[in-house]
Amino acid sequence: MKVNLIRYTPDAQKLVASSAKLCYSDSSVMEIEEGLTDENVENFIDKLMGLGHMSPVEHISFTFAIEGVSRTLTHQLVRHRLASYSQKSQRYVRANNYEYIIPPKIKNNPKALEIYERHMKHTIDAYNELTEILIQEEYDKLIANGIDEKKAKAMSEKSSIEDARYVFSNATETKIVMTMNARELLHFFEARCCQRAQWEIREMATLMLIEAKKVCPQIFKKAGPGCVKGSCPEGKMTCGKIKQVREYFNSLD
Repeated sequence: MKVNLIRYTPDAQKLVASSAKLCYSDSSVMEIEEGLTDENVENFIDKLMGLGHMSPVEHISFTFAIEGVSRTLTHQLVRHRLASYSQKSQRYVRANNYEYIIPPKIKNNPKALEIYERHMKHTIDAYNELTEILIQEEYDKLIANGIDEKKAKAMSEKSSIEDARYVFSNATETKIVMTMNARELLHFFEARCCQRAQWEIREMATLMLIEAKKVCPQIFKKAGPGCVKGSCPEGKMTCGKIKQVREYFNSLD
């Protein structure tokens, strides 16, 4: 899995501080910004986050490039609707180099791993066979209808791989670019860094948090699962590891 923060709002914390200060000042935004130093930006952000005044945090956004994750993960990811996504298409990109994600429990169980890898080989074999059959059928129809060979080849492949892809499993590797504003990102970390989140998206969320903390340490100082800032929101479903979880996320750089 690879998670890279590829874009983010420049001077993000200063923008949040000046936006928040505008709510309580008769000065212009430019005047407020001119009077801000790194030190009082940090102090004000700490105060702002402590008060839970979150609307100014929506002014800054973060774009992540994520690779080596499964379709299982991205099916969960896109449920976070206050975000923008661009994902590798299975309709337009033929799976010549089929990659798949192996869950740790399966990887660490030789018997389970053998079954899993046998199934994955069967899946890609089926995909390739279906693709060739469908391409030939569609190509012949297009040629019969007077379409030139080059165009017929391109059209028949596109329409064929979009149907052949139905044999793929949720384990299929994918790539996605995601943009979220900081307020939604904080909510995302609360939900997906939790021990009760599925292992793959939890790993991705933690890597994203590490990247976000590098560029906006004050805003994401207390970010992480809900128990980092208070009691466990899971109630009776708690993992029972609040102390360890808090220590881990408070130590992230």
